[in-house]
Amino acid sequence: MPNERLRAVMADGGWTYSGLAEKVDVDPKSVERWVNLGRTPRRGTAMRVAETLGEDMHALWPGLRRVRAERAGSTELVALYAQRADTPVSAFVDVLDQARERIDVLVYAALFLHETYPRLNDLLNKRAAEGCAIRIAVGDAGSENVRARGQEEKFGHGIESRCRLALMHYRPLIGVPGIDIRTHGTTLYNSLYRADDHMLVNAHVWGVTAYGAPVWHLRRSGDGGMFDTYAESFDAVWSTATPVPHER
Repeated sequence: MPNERLRAVMADGGWTYSGLAEKVDVDPKSVERWVNLGRTPRRGTAMRVAETLGEDMHALWPGLRRVRAERAGSTELVALYAQRADTPVSAFVDVLDQARERIDVLVYAALFLHETYPRLNDLLNKRAAEGCAIRIAVGDAGSENVRARGQEEKFGHGIESRCRLALMHYRPLIGVPGIDIRTHGTTLYNSLYRADDHMLVNAHVWGVTAYGAPVWHLRRSGDGGMFDTYAESFDAVWSTATPVPHER
């Protein structure tokens, strides 16, 4: 199908196939195929085109948002996402919604969950009511490690505010049977989202905000694998975390 969005943006800017092709260093026939046949360029080329046209890359080619699942040597790896920003929120929501025995969440803030899926607390309430044990650990805004992360990511005190806001989102769940909320001040090497034998791991990269770092989806296939390594790290952090008291 033709890419009408691209056609319209080019028309508004007075761009011809040859003019845009010369600007982004491709063949004019490639530009013509993008427009008339709906072809999608490589990500790097798409970024140059979007910058040239003053348009959002994903608005021109929504397909670039889609997950690219890649098989690796581990049988536990279900999918690999280059960035958390490329990971559809449904990947997190669907995994959590399918949990029947346990949900474990280890983050500093991860506000994107509540911001993109406002019914998250309803989901967690429902899972707990049906017997699922839920443990959620968010960052202690006053901890040295949280402050250090803000400096490393050049985010300043913003991350501390985000930790407080995350706790505010989860606070209505405090005291709900089956749900335990705690704060932690550990160095967060990875954000973890576990649901039974599935886990989404948001790896952290020094100086890079979490949404720009990779995510891998693991499915437990046996004892002693990658999944268990991350699950054990969650337990280690949880044992040092501080329960959040119920406000009256």
